[in-house]
Amino acid sequence: MAETNNAENKKHKKEKWKLISLTLAVYDAVAVNLSFFFALWFRFDCRYSAIPSEYINQCVTFAPFYTAVCLAIYASQKLYRSVWRFAGYNELLRTGFCCAVTGVIHIAATMMFFKRMPVLYYIGGTFLQFVLTLGVRFSYRFIVLLRGLSRSKEIKENVMVIGAGAAGKTVVRELLQSRETKGTRVCCFIDDDENKWGRYISGILVSGGRDDILLNVKKYGIDKIMFAIPTASIEEKRDILNICKETGCELKSLPGLYQLANGEVSVSDIHDVTPDELLGREPVNVDMAAVYNYVSKKVILITGAGGSIGSDLARQIASHSPKKLVLFDMYENNVYDVEQELRKKYPNLDLVVLIGSVRDSRRIENVFETYRPQVVYHAAAHKHVPLMETSPCEAIKNNTIGTYKTAYAAAKFGCERFVLISTDKAVNPTNIMGASKRLCEMVIQTFDKMVKEKRMGEMPRLSYRLDVDDSSILDARTEYVAVRFGNVLGSSGSVIPLFKKQIAEGGPVTVTHPDIIRYFMTIPEAVSLVLLAGTFAKGGEIFVLDMGSPVKIDTLARNLIKLSGFVPDVDIKIEYTGLRPGEKLYEEKLMSEEGMKKTPNHLIHIGCPIPFDCDAFLRQLQKLLEVSDENSSSIVDFVAEICSTFHPVGKDGYKLKGEAYSKLKNEADEKNSAILL
Repeated sequence: MAETNNAENKKHKKEKWKLISLTLAVYDAVAVNLSFFFALWFRFDCRYSAIPSEYINQCVTFAPFYTAVCLAIYASQKLYRSVWRFAGYNELLRTGFCCAVTGVIHIAATMMFFKRMPVLYYIGGTFLQFVLTLGVRFSYRFIVLLRGLSRSKEIKENVMVIGAGAAGKTVVRELLQSRETKGTRVCCFIDDDENKWGRYISGILVSGGRDDILLNVKKYGIDKIMFAIPTASIEEKRDILNICKETGCELKSLPGLYQLANGEVSVSDIHDVTPDELLGREPVNVDMAAVYNYVSKKVILITGAGGSIGSDLARQIASHSPKKLVLFDMYENNVYDVEQELRKKYPNLDLVVLIGSVRDSRRIENVFETYRPQVVYHAAAHKHVPLMETSPCEAIKNNTIGTYKTAYAAAKFGCERFVLISTDKAVNPTNIMGASKRLCEMVIQTFDKMVKEKRMGEMPRLSYRLDVDDSSILDARTEYVAVRFGNVLGSSGSVIPLFKKQIAEGGPVTVTHPDIIRYFMTIPEAVSLVLLAGTFAKGGEIFVLDMGSPVKIDTLARNLIKLSGFVPDVDIKIEYTGLRPGEKLYEEKLMSEEGMKKTPNHLIHIGCPIPFDCDAFLRQLQKLLEVSDENSSSIVDFVAEICSTFHPVGKDGYKLKGEAYSKLKNEADEKNSAILL
């Protein structure tokens, strides 16, 4: 029933648009002829009897021809297809052009085929034609504007716009015209350009710069602040939004500059200010041309393609012409959504979507044998820390053993490069999830070493199926690398969606510990780093993003509450629930032993591999497979034997001792006080 109503509404709107165009055409047919008649009438002192009959006869005879010419030229300039409620400079120019061209045609035709008319007839007629043609079209926009002004008398919400430029003017226009903002009044502009202070834009006063925000919020009783400076740098935006947060007003932000340039901005596009806009650093800039030249025309396999990172990898790679893109995931629902999105957006993409688990040796080897991927991005993993604490064997089976089996298949079937998606939780892990990912990194380093030393024949299958010809693995040349980054804003496992949901429900917002510290990055940054690893790789590296200073989760929660227009601990309570099993107060990016090497991108570094006995590690992995398959309760202790940096501590959390933690905490406190509080 709803679909039928939607179809009928769309049909009605389309028919209404056609009716308006037809009405305009009829109006123009009358207006262009009346224009020249009135010009002739004015020429003879507004006395019809004084007009010579030959002039009147000439006008009547020429009218059909001139009407047809005018309508044709108007149509060619899209004057019957424009949305006149948004009419602007472009429509003014096109209307003027049409009237000028038809005026010249009128003069030339009458002088060539008829008797020459008075000069005032030509000049006055062309001018009146322009006025009548333009007037009826712009009158609709004027009526909409007046309607918006009349609605604003019933004030429900007072708005301040930050930025008195083109974007700010666009916001004001949309607020006045949109039905979505009925009862909204724009009270003032704020802009740091002193030349605009005290002047009016669209009838609205520019009240001052950023230092006057608090004063004007109180003066006008502002309820909502809209940030409309799409060209602002991260630092400028951060500084202004931090002032705005202290007002208690709801904050909104305009989309990116490209949307403004393309004319795509509307009231519905203006979004809530997001926490990543307050992280206080520029986004990572990657030479994506080099990245996409690398993946173009190659067969690419993405495991865990339905997840936050995997799906964004798929989107970015799909846009740059891979020879074939193979998406592999255990959970069909998420990867199905990604498949539908990519097939619709890239109809010519050679896309294969497969369901299966990296824990299944036969399945993963069948995928490699069938499609022969040249580059593998291994994002498949269990990532939820508390859940893995209660199911440690599953973390090892899926993360560690699954990575080994996938890396083994990559070597066996001639893959060029294997990129592991790792995490900062792998550094000095205190939970089984982080430990399993550290073991994944060790797997990658072991494979890389064995390939370089041409010892792949010594690699165990870690499978109970031994009747398989693995001789091709002896010639393996695969390059193995890992990419390590922190918490990803906007991912399915991010704390941000939980906080937003709790705020929407009226609280409380739950934070595990007032001093808990995390590094954050956005999904595009994470994906850029993963892709870049595929081009920088020489084999065995762990790529690490410089994520700036850490952020306190407590501060992040308070910011979200403020950004939503509430007061922390007054409107929305914050509750501290205690550290969860295996959870750290902080995350590290590198183990102290690893050190740092530079890359062409100054925000991306390479951690030098920590040496370990690969032969002993491989023997331990075989035993680890058996222990995890038995679902043994001793799995955590056994992992601790293999991974020397693993410190399983359960509910008590893990803290740096002495100066190390104090230094990190002070850095976070200083950064948060400057950026977020």
